[in-house]
Parts: sequence; structure tokens; C-alpha cells
Amino acid sequence: MKDLALYIHIPFCERKCYYCDFTSFSGKDDQVSKYTDYLIKEISLYKEKISQEFSIKSIFIGGGTPSSIHEDYIKKILKYVYGNYPANNIEEITIEVNPGSLTLKKARKYKEMGINRISIGLQSLDNRLLKSIGRIHNSDDFYESYKILKDLGFKNISVDLMFGLPDQSLQDFHKTLEKIVLLDLTHISLYSLILEEGTLFYKWEEENKIKLPSEEEDREMYHSAVRFLNENGYKHYEISNFAKEDSKCVQNMAYWSVEPYLGIGINSHSNLDHKRFSNVSDFETYYKRLDMDRFPIHSSEHIPKEMEIAEYIILGLRLIQGIDKNKFKNRFNLDINHIYKEQILKNIKDGLLVQNENHIKLTSYGLDLANRVELDFFP
Repeated sequence: MKDLALYIHIPFCERKCYYCDFTSFSGKDDQVSKYTDYLIKEISLYKEKISQEFSIKSIFIGGGTPSSIHEDYIKKILKYVYGNYPANNIEEITIEVNPGSLTLKKARKYKEMGINRISIGLQSLDNRLLKSIGRIHNSDDFYESYKILKDLGFKNISVDLMFGLPDQSLQDFHKTLEKIVLLDLTHISLYSLILEEGTLFYKWEEENKIKLPSEEEDREMYHSAVRFLNENGYKHYEISNFAKEDSKCVQNMAYWSVEPYLGIGINSHSNLDHKRFSNVSDFETYYKRLDMDRFPIHSSEHIPKEMEIAEYIILGLRLIQGIDKNKFKNRFNLDINHIYKEQILKNIKDGLLVQNENHIKLTSYGLDLANRVELDFFP
């Protein structure tokens, strides 16, 4: 049976952050209850196919803010998955939490449910910056959440941090990093602020109400963080991700390796059997489709082999180790240096790629220009 990464989308938040363009809503209990029931119905529609062909390797409960809803809803969803899907070989179950909504009761229930990885949406330990980006928590809330998780015996804890924020300096960012590495965290994700249309930050930037760091300052924040985290025991394994030994995110490795994944819930995305598809993004249509026992799919497309190969390369180059030439050949029965000779040589000449006998990977310079390199491999 093939491994499957299962993503479950919980689209509820206490409040939308100023930079966020994810599908999320403020949910009352009756709304959450209804959505949970329909999530389970969607999961049930895939039961026969998944049970026959796949074994779940990882589950990621994301959002939104899953910790913003009552823990019994999470329990109900996982109980259905455990009872109806091949779940004996699950290595990792992650739930995203925010310090402002995680409680001892919720964390204890998560552990009882079999959740073994917690991803905390921290973003910063600077209270001034947290307030300026619309977060509902402060640094004390984070430390309290961290203590709760450690006291309960959670060993695999990750935090998300952001840089390139309005009025954030390199020194501000490093103060957070210096405090973070003092904790017993297994994983750290770093994300540069990207202004997405439709967000408050996008609007404010157009109106000159916020001042962002320059591109040079943003890159210096990133490169200094890479150096600092490497010096403090965190292996840089993907452009935005760092892990202690054996703590890479199993779910995300499935995405970057273009392994099968199934997304459940509104606006979730899937990649199964050479098909890519995404769900509708509104509750009304989602519920209507499921009431008719139909998959709530908004768009679907077959992935031609040449596109599948290109995506494998593009996503594989996000990994610091790069693309394993032998794995590529075994998967596609092709020699990567033969079919992409011109693209590889061009980017090596430009200082963006480097290769040895076994791997092709981005250089340090290439990490900053990954999007430019990707364009050369699109069919």
C-alpha cells in the first residue's frame, strides 16, 4: 500500500491576522459542530479508495486555528479516521495551535487522542510586533503554552516565526531567535512576510501606512537566521525549515517529495493518482455537495508526466539536500542530466545550482532566487 499524507482543514480563528489570506472564519459553536459533521462525511466518501490503496503515514490538522475550537470536535474527527482508515502505521499527527487559545485541558486531550506533534504559530516574541500584526497572544502566553506542552510530555514541538515585518529590525528578529534556541524545540519554520491582495497589510502598504524592511534587510534576516540556527543545532533541511535530528516534518516532506496527499475541508488541496484537485472555498457549496453525496471539489486536473517531473524537480529543489539523481531515475526511468541538461548547466553557470555525483541542489545564492530557477524547469 502507498503512504498517504492526510490534511484536515479547520477554517476557524478568533480573529484574522493583518497579513493572513488563508480561508478562515470566526466560528460559533453551532457552526463548528455542523462543519465537523460534514468534514466526517467528506472523509467517509474517500473510505473505500483510501482503505484499498493507501496507508496513512501522517495527519496534519491545520487552519485557521484548530486550537480555537473545542477539543471534542478534533477528537470526533480523529476517532472517525482511526476507526475507518488504515491508521496502524501513522508516524506523525500534527495540530496547529496558537498561544492565545491553547489550554491545559486542550493539550491534555490532544495527547490522549494520539497527537504527537504541536506546531505553534508564534511569529515573534516581541510584544510590540505581535500587536502590530494583529496577533491575539503575547510572549507570556507562548511561554505558558510551551510549559503546558513540556509538562504533558510532548517531545515534538515546532514554532513558526516571521521576518520582514513592518518596522522589524534585524536586531528585533535576532532577539526572538536567541530566546527560542534556549528552549527544547525540535523544529523551527521561518517565513518572510508576503503581502497578499485582500489583506489589511496589502491595503495599508498601498496607502503608505506601514513601512516594510528593504529586500536587502529581509535577505540579511534570513541568512543570519540560517547561520545562527545551524550553529545552535538546527539542521537547515528545506528553504524555510530547520529541525533537530530526526525531527523533519513528515507531512511536509510528503508534499516536497510529491507523494500522495489528501486534503479534507473547504479550500483544501489534494494530489492523488496523477490528479490535482481542490475543494470549494465556501460553506454553502461545501455542504450542498456533500448533502448530495458528491465530492466538494471545485477544480480538478490530470497531471501530465512532463508536469509531474517538473513539479518533482521544483519542489525537490526546496530541500537543502536537493534532488537525489538515483531516486529521480527510479521514479521516472529518466536521466535528469539528459532531459534537463541545458537548464542545469545554465543555472550552474549562473551560480544558482551545484551538482555532485548523487545530487543537484540550489547554492546559497540560489536559495534566494529559487523562484527564478523554477521557471527554467516548467514545461
